[in-house]
Order: sequence, then C-alpha cells, then structure tokens
Amino acid sequence: MHIKSFRIGNFRRLKNVRVDLEPDRTIFVGANNSGKTSATHVLQKFLGQQSRTPFQIYDFSADCWESFDSFDPSLGDTKVELPQISLDLWFNVDDDNLHRVLDLLPSLDWDGEPVGVRMVYAPREGEKLVANYLEARATAESTSNGNESSYSPWPQSMFEYLTKRLQQEYEIKYFVLDAKRCTEDLVPEDGYVPFFLGTSSNGASRVIESIIRIDFLNAQRHLSDTESPGRSEELSKRLSRFYERNLQKLEGDLDALGAIADSEARLNAHFAEVFGDTLDRLGEVGYPGVANPGLVVKASFNAHGILNTSAKVHYELPTVAEGGTAVRHTLPDQYNGLGFKNLIYMVVEVLDFHQAWSASAGDRPPIHLIVIEEPEAHLHAQLQQVFIRKILEILPEPEVAFHTQLVVTTHSPHIIYESNFKPIRYFCRATSLDGLHLSDVRNLSTFYREEEVATREFLQQYIKLTHCDLFFADAAVLVEGNVERLLLPLVIERFVPGLRSCHLTILEVGGAFAYRFESLLGFLGLPTLVITDLDSVNAPSAARVDDEEATAGSSCEVDTVGAVTSNQTLKQWLPKIDSIEDLLAAGSDAKAPATEDGLPGLVRVAYQTLETISWQGKTEQRAGRTLEEAFALRNLNWTQSADGKQLGLKIPKATDLSIKELHDRLFTRVKNFDKTSFALGVIATANPTWESPMYIVEGLEWLQEKLEVVAPVEARGLTTQSGGRGDI
Repeated sequence: MHIKSFRIGNFRRLKNVRVDLEPDRTIFVGANNSGKTSATHVLQKFLGQQSRTPFQIYDFSADCWESFDSFDPSLGDTKVELPQISLDLWFNVDDDNLHRVLDLLPSLDWDGEPVGVRMVYAPREGEKLVANYLEARATAESTSNGNESSYSPWPQSMFEYLTKRLQQEYEIKYFVLDAKRCTEDLVPEDGYVPFFLGTSSNGASRVIESIIRIDFLNAQRHLSDTESPGRSEELSKRLSRFYERNLQKLEGDLDALGAIADSEARLNAHFAEVFGDTLDRLGEVGYPGVANPGLVVKASFNAHGILNTSAKVHYELPTVAEGGTAVRHTLPDQYNGLGFKNLIYMVVEVLDFHQAWSASAGDRPPIHLIVIEEPEAHLHAQLQQVFIRKILEILPEPEVAFHTQLVVTTHSPHIIYESNFKPIRYFCRATSLDGLHLSDVRNLSTFYREEEVATREFLQQYIKLTHCDLFFADAAVLVEGNVERLLLPLVIERFVPGLRSCHLTILEVGGAFAYRFESLLGFLGLPTLVITDLDSVNAPSAARVDDEEATAGSSCEVDTVGAVTSNQTLKQWLPKIDSIEDLLAAGSDAKAPATEDGLPGLVRVAYQTLETISWQGKTEQRAGRTLEEAFALRNLNWTQSADGKQLGLKIPKATDLSIKELHDRLFTRVKNFDKTSFALGVIATANPTWESPMYIVEGLEWLQEKLEVVAPVEARGLTTQSGGRGDI
C-alpha cells in the first residue's frame, strides 16, 4: 500500500495541481519560488501528527484574498463564497491492507481502484462565523466613534478578521472520494458530492492517522562547527537523543555509576555495541570513505547524567605506535566538517523516524512518508549522489504490509541526475490569464513513458554527463557550440543586461542535436531560446559535375543560388524550413510560433539574418553562414585592423577588396581556424567597441520580454558597457 498521488487546491501558488508519487522515491525540483516547499508544507499542515503547523490566512492563494475582502455577510453563503484549502489524497491499496481502509471505501463493490480521501480546511460553522465577524465589526465601529484618524480599528474586512481568528473559525473536514465518480485524472465529476466523514474536532482525523505517518527533515538543520548559544545543535546531542529513544540502555550497574573511573571501558564497549549497526550503516552512504577518520562514541564522564547527556561523538584517527604501544587518538565532534555532520545527522534522523514508526505497536500505520528538504547542504557532488542512491537502503528490510516512501526537495543537479526521469516532479512557475502567479507540476515519468527510447536515452545521458541545471532555471538557451557558450554572457552583459538578473542555463548542443530537446522543453514549458547557424550547403539539384567545390551537401556561402541548410534544428524543429532564401525571409511568427491553443510560443530560434554591412564607403545586405562569419561582417573595421589581429579573421590586403570579395575570403578562413582562440580573443579585448550580430541580440530581447524583465535604460538605448563575463 502506498500513496499514489495528491491534489492541492487554493494553497499558496498551488491553485490546482496534482502531484504523483513513486512507490519508493520521488524528487521535487524546480526554480526558486516554484512551489516545491509549499507542496510539502501542505502535507505537514494536513497530515503532520508530530509537527502539524496551523494554517495562516496567507496560506490561501492570492486570488482568495480578494474573495475574503469582497465577502458581503448580509448576502454571502459562507459554504460557497469563502475560500477553502483542499487536499485530495489517493492510495493504491493491496489486499493485505484492505481492512485498514474500510472507512474510506465508497461502496461494497470496490474492485481495486484507488482509494481517496478529501481534506478541506473550511469554516466550522458558516452562520456563527458571520455572527462573530459582525460583532467584531460593530465593536470596531463603536471604537472609532466617527473620529477621523489614520488608524482603523480591527477588523475592516473579512480578510483582516481572519488574520487573527482563522484557527477559531476554520477546521479540517474529511470526505470519502469515489474513484468511479472521478475523471481519469482523479478530478471529481461535476455534481458529485463526496461522502462526509467528519471533522478534526470529532475524531475523523484518526482514520487518516491510522493509515499514514509523515515525518519531516527540514532544510534548516542548525548544525555548526562551533559551540553556540543559539539554535545550533551538536551531533553528539542528537545521537544521545537517538540512544535515549531507540537503543538498549545500560541498566543495573550501580557500581559503575558510583565508580566512574572503573566503568570507562565497560561504557565505551557498550556504546560501541549498541551504536555499531547505526554507525556501520553510514558506510552505505560513503562515510568514512577512504581518507576520513572513523566514527566512535566515547563516554565523557558526568556522574549526574552519564547515560544520556554526556555521551559524545569522537572522531577516531588512524592508530599510531608510541614506544611499541598502539595508541588511538580521538577528536571531539566539532572538529569534523559540516558536510559529514549533515550526512550523519540525516542518517540518524531517518533511522529515528523509522524506529518511532516501527514502535507504534498495534496501531502502526502501513505507510511511512519521509520528507527531506535540500539534503545537499554542505555535501560535495559525489556524496550527494551516494546519499540519494543509498538513503532507502540504510533502513531495515521492509515488512509485509508496511511501506516507506521518500520525498526529496532539492536544487542539486547531482541528486536528480543520479536517477532517470521517472522520479522527478518538475514544479514550474506559471501565470494565469488574469495575471495570477501560479505553479504547475510536470510528472516526468509521463514523459519517460511517452518519449521514444532513442531520444529519451540521449537526453538522460546528456543531462547526466553535463550536470546542467535545466530543472532549476528561469529559461534555457541552447547554443551551437563552444564559441557561443563563451561569448553569450558577454553579449548579455553589454547588450541585454536585464537578463543578468535571471537564472539562465546555457546548453551547448549543436544544431545537429538541439532538436532532440524539443519534446522535453515543451513538456516542461520552459522559455527557450535556440541560437544556431544557417549552415548553408549546396542542394543536390544545384550540384554541377564540372565543379568539385559545388558537390551536393558541401558548405557554400549563404547567397549561393538554391542553397539549403544542413542544420537539423532548422529543418526538423524551428522553423522547419530547408531553403536558405526562405529562412532569410522568415518572420517572427515562423521563428517563435504560437502554441496549438493560440497562446504566444515559449520557444524561439535565432540564426543569422541579413544585416547592412559597411566597408570602404560601400554598403551591402549580407548574412553570415556561422557566428564567426556573422561577427566578422558585423565588425569589419575592427576584425581587419591591427587591433583585431588576435581574432584570426584578418584578411591580407583587405582594403583592396570589395565587400563581396572580402566575404568570400572570410567564408574560406572560418572553415579552418581556431574558433576557441577567436572567442577568447573577443573576451580578452580591453575597452571593447565591437557589436554583436543582431540575430543574437534580437533573440535575447525576445527572451527578456518572455521573462517579463524590465531592461535597464542603457540597454534600451543600446549603450554598450565594459566587457566581462556575464553573471547568469
């Protein structure tokens, strides 16, 4: 038996989202403020028996606040008009646990479909709430007594009233859901009224508590390297609590307590025995590893509290020989780094959660849900990967009819790429048609099932090998190669600086492979700019037998008659055009097409376009085949001067050549020259005056607009700034 999914309504950014859980491990990812933490907090508020926190008025979605403010107590129906927060919880139930959910079965003809319960945070008694509000309003009006003042007595609206009285006026109500009366997405059909089970005040919550236990390991674990009078916690204290709760105690040795010195060996042996399995399990997650000190528990004697408060963690150094005698030196726990402290702390906490769940005796819930927030704190990349791979393995073997599920929220690519797409739930920021900021949740196991195997395997390998942060970015920029990757931050800093405040991920994928990201980026709904090259080649029909340079498929200049592109991105993704002539004529609708429902598209392609080129007093409209060629044409005066010689684009006797002739020579030059040295030469230029090819700037300006970033005044005027690596 396990949790299949849950649906959240009216909770913060999560207006109406469904989150599916894997039977074993699920990973929540997404940019900051995308709703990951809110999804775990709503579980804590509805289900956290051990750490349930009360709802606040600000937990309601932002559009609910207006509903509270506009509520008219003389006309309104509190059951309909006052907002409610809801959580639909669905279970997959096996035969061994069917007896546990009898109270949640909607009828006797259950046939294996998911079992559901709806929890709603709603007014206790609508009429009484209105009466209490009106009484408070009357008191406020009598207090003001018509005096003109900037101070307005509380409350002036229903929203303001509930900021102080929400817990007294609202409670959790429970309903049984029938999967047969819901859609395939487990949304209740119109007109269906679920069976009312009861409220938290009359004990209905015990039905849910008998099915699921939930424990939280919060991101703020308050570990520190130094002793502090604040909220920091020594690892030794945490292990002492674990010992006190779960491990066998030393009992009956009053002589040991009376003669502390004589008991040292016995106590240390005892701690070694009872902590042995726990400390050995740390090896499953990579500690102590190859070069780190081992971990032992030693007694720090205190006659008043030797069994619990004085047991200390020490770090055992390698054995050394002193005068022929083996000596083992140890260090107190504050001498180890925060990374391993965090790792050890998390392992002990998870084991403690499991022990408490296992010790629930006859009323032990069959499901144990453990939520871990941001386990990557202080851990290096390899240790993060080991942790997520091994964390479930440190728990004892599962017992029949009992099951543990793990939910991890993270910002670490090293954690999520240790797994395939299936356990990932991507939280993405969205905006409703009326401007409300919301979140949506994308289930990548759906993408995994529906995507063809070759593309899926390519994406998984690329993301894993490059450790890119695609799932944490505001937007993605796919670039042709190393030159674009190196120069793009500089172009952003000088020409579109508004994007510097955004979190962009730059993926170097090349025109031959960028189109393979189409399905994944479309599934994620991530704003994406694809910067690629025209890559003009001779079309088969244009090949001439007497001209070896014009063989079909060979590279050619952009203005070659009948030229086509060899770039698979332009042919198969956007704008799905082969002809170079048609590509140059394509407008913004072709480069950033609208979605199927007519909304503005989230993906735009940028490639070389015709630009006005000036040289020796003459001007022409020309387009480069590649970035290097387009850059040279855009900056002819600099690239053909002595100051630009380090770029490798200077053509001998360039001043004697026409624009056409110079373009021909540049086309030949960029075929075989060091592109990385070219990019580094641009970066190293002091007091740069160069201009970026316009197709890149236009693409970045589109992305800036898509992200609703206000461009600085200097950028809107295209005033250049000093060069340097862009901070993205």
